[in-house]
Amino acid sequence: MASSSDDNEFVILVCSNPDSQIEADISDEEIVISTTDVSTWDFPSILSCRTFKIQAHRNRLIEESSYFRGLLSGSFSESCLDCISIQWQLETFLNFVRCIFGFRLDITSKNFIPLFQAALYFGVEMLLMQLKSWLSEVSLSKDPGLFQIQLDDLIHIWNFGLEHDNGFVQETCASYLARNFMWGMSSEIFKDVPYEFLLLCIKHPHLTVDSEKHLSDALLIWLDSNTEQLERSSKTGCEFFDILKQIRISLLPLWFSAGKRSSSSFSELANESVDSIFKLMKVTPTGSISALGDGDLSHLRIRLTEYSKRVDLSGCPQITSMILLLSFLPNTQNSYLMLRKAVKEFASNLEQADGTHCQFTQKLLPTLSFEGVQEVDISGCLKLPLEDAIDCFSNSFPFLRKVKAAHLLNFKMMTLYRLIQKCSLVSEVDITVDINPLISSQVSVVSSSSAVISMTPNRMYVLSDKSSMESIYHLGPSLSNITKLTLEGRNDVCDSDIQYISKFCVSLCYLNLKGCSSVTDVCMANLICRCTKLHSLLVCHTSFGMNSILALCNASPSCINFPTAQFGKKPLDSLASNLQLLHMGGCKCADEASLLELLSQTQMLKSLCLRDTNLVDNALCNFSGSLLEMLDVSNTMISGAALNFVVQTNPGLKCLNARGCKNLFQPENTKKEAKFSSPYACEEHFMEFGKTCRLEEIALGWGLSYFSLQDLKPAILSLRALTVGLGGALPEDALRLLPTTCPLLESLVLYFQVISDCIIINIMTSLRQLRTLALCYCLGDISISSLNLSMSNLRILKLERVTPWMTNDDLVLLTQNCANLVEFSLLGSKLDSDAQCIISSGWPGLISLRLEDCGEVTANGVSSLLNCIALEDLLLRHNGPGIQRNFILEAASKMPMLRQVSLDVCDAKEGDFNLPDGTDRYSLRSVKIARCKSTRCMVGSHFTEAQRKPVHRETLVLVWNSKNIVRTVVKERL
Repeated sequence: MASSSDDNEFVILVCSNPDSQIEADISDEEIVISTTDVSTWDFPSILSCRTFKIQAHRNRLIEESSYFRGLLSGSFSESCLDCISIQWQLETFLNFVRCIFGFRLDITSKNFIPLFQAALYFGVEMLLMQLKSWLSEVSLSKDPGLFQIQLDDLIHIWNFGLEHDNGFVQETCASYLARNFMWGMSSEIFKDVPYEFLLLCIKHPHLTVDSEKHLSDALLIWLDSNTEQLERSSKTGCEFFDILKQIRISLLPLWFSAGKRSSSSFSELANESVDSIFKLMKVTPTGSISALGDGDLSHLRIRLTEYSKRVDLSGCPQITSMILLLSFLPNTQNSYLMLRKAVKEFASNLEQADGTHCQFTQKLLPTLSFEGVQEVDISGCLKLPLEDAIDCFSNSFPFLRKVKAAHLLNFKMMTLYRLIQKCSLVSEVDITVDINPLISSQVSVVSSSSAVISMTPNRMYVLSDKSSMESIYHLGPSLSNITKLTLEGRNDVCDSDIQYISKFCVSLCYLNLKGCSSVTDVCMANLICRCTKLHSLLVCHTSFGMNSILALCNASPSCINFPTAQFGKKPLDSLASNLQLLHMGGCKCADEASLLELLSQTQMLKSLCLRDTNLVDNALCNFSGSLLEMLDVSNTMISGAALNFVVQTNPGLKCLNARGCKNLFQPENTKKEAKFSSPYACEEHFMEFGKTCRLEEIALGWGLSYFSLQDLKPAILSLRALTVGLGGALPEDALRLLPTTCPLLESLVLYFQVISDCIIINIMTSLRQLRTLALCYCLGDISISSLNLSMSNLRILKLERVTPWMTNDDLVLLTQNCANLVEFSLLGSKLDSDAQCIISSGWPGLISLRLEDCGEVTANGVSSLLNCIALEDLLLRHNGPGIQRNFILEAASKMPMLRQVSLDVCDAKEGDFNLPDGTDRYSLRSVKIARCKSTRCMVGSHFTEAQRKPVHRETLVLVWNSKNIVRTVVKERL
């Protein structure tokens, strides 16, 4: 039928799916729809038919589609027809037609490719523009929760762009993945990203990662997963591994680079990284700009983009103010020249000023602002002057919310006040340091003394003026936004500091004072009175006691008169009634009565630690909560009946620690009040546990047996961590069943259990996800065969008094089978000095190493172990009297992250050790040196022979903080 030339004439498009199969739910009914009412099309009804007809305006098709323009206005025979057959995927063609007739499409990652194919085939520029606009808009989105394209769809879209040689699609996909790289690398299908796509992504200027470590991890995971692809590809291995060269190795954490020195794919770059890190650490303040060289400095720039939300520099002792400032400048050669000029002028002025600090303000340079950054972690950044860093953060991170600066003793309380003043939006601060190893309730002090030390930071320049420092204590009318503050281990924090916090941080919700032994109970009580929004309180090993508990338990804490206040009243609006987390382990100042009062008011608690306190049944059974997820009552006098009472009333309990409770499964005191007695026999308590909760972590000792483990079975099917302590007795059958009873175990710690080769082999072959294995003081006969199994996931291994037969050859096998260890503890073995090389080469990334009574490991001194440059904790005792006098100083300089050292004078080559002062301690927090005395030991059948045996005498403990060094001698072996 010939068509007329009227502008409003229609053409009929008969649509069918070329790939349609005969299906029962597909109708043969014919539907006719018109483009005059595209907004009312009923898609489900239309798509329920095998074919349908669209009455469309001929001229509109010709105007918008090159395909129909050629078909309907050209020399084709169809140009004179008013009915055209179209075979295409029906839903896609419907959307395509709607777009032509002015309807805005709902584009998603699922329909993007079909629509793009249709747009290309039918030549519809309008649809192509909509698709490109959608892809661009999605790729530029800064909404952290808005990932409109899943990674598998993104890969399909990129492959589509590659097949059609569409540079826009490829570039936009690379941009999207680059901006959202942290999201992409966490996906299980990240390994499926094509090599060309990944390379384009990591070269993109908007590549956004939290740290260079995250990028390295992602690339190594990708390479490990694509080994077969690499082997089949025409590309050489070197071409594939060139992707690793995009990593800025100078900015990697020291522990990460050290650990990767044994990696087959990363060892060369890891060695280069370690060399670069130590080179940067050795740079002197006035020589730092020359050390950067005259070329491109991009390899020293921290990756910061407008999409950055978190900056993680933790574990990077090489980070300096210069690297930080360099990263805040525009990435141009002109910016580098300005930086060089400014620093050289400063260095010249510094020399002319005879070493006094000269002001060098950041405002002189065109620094950038990154408004998306909300979190910064500078833990372990030893070379970074904190005042300078804070000034940089305040200028370049105006919306900073979280700051973590752990293990930096030079982060003083004055520094915290400055941070609060300069970065007013910060709400969370963590300045944790290691807790003082001297817990007053656990040691007997022989003598103690302290001395003030000078801890001048290694400053490159001063970014601030003195007037701002003088005003730190005067914040004016504005209060701090701090809601979460962690001061763990800060035994230099005193009452005046807490008073300042209580005055200006009234919005405080979470406070961690664990180990802050210098703060008094009265001062903590005053803080509790002022900070009425507190819902989380961690005060383990502090003076937290009756005054603080009174403040928690009273309705109007601001009006408390501590000398006259009494327990007994139970107000409904006390601060204790709103607590969600309370950890007060080791707080001996709280008596039984105050604990009873406190627990009776804490009905909202989710996490409770009462470890090593004066807790008794009467107090625990007065606990009023039902929301507990974590409970630690280890080393207390509670009974099984009391614990069972709490477990039954808290069905959501996930973590339970009752290790060291000797009364746990003894018959309860018959004199207790009837309301606290249990209708169950002692052996039935475990059965009740099994009926009530589903645990993820449990630590038990006394009372644990084969039968109790069977009773617990329903509760521990999802268990991820199990610790069996003194008093627990799991027979061979129970240990053999562990992998089936607890198939998800990631951590297994056994003390004083009877073990054998078959048990250990069964555990290591069945629990492949095990990350922590500790066998301590266990009985039984095990051999190297039990450890001659590959455990690539194992990170922590402790073998204490269980492998007296271990030799160097056995140690070699262990390093091969447990190649990824970061913590290793060995007590009792037959090693010699070559073991040092075996350990340092087999586990170059160790952060904790403890060797005691291990033969002759240190008989010839300590040399190869110094290659374990990432060590943070080192214990060497009774391994041979060859350790050099200056070992502590040498270790601190060659292991810049080393915080804790434990030695024994028995191993000192010259009978003693040189001790560091404040200027040469590097990262050291504590040094413990044990001393022994020799006693006569009779041996032989008739005691005819006598030998000298070393017996512990005392321990010298040196602890540094931001103010002084404390030297203490205690009787205990620490």
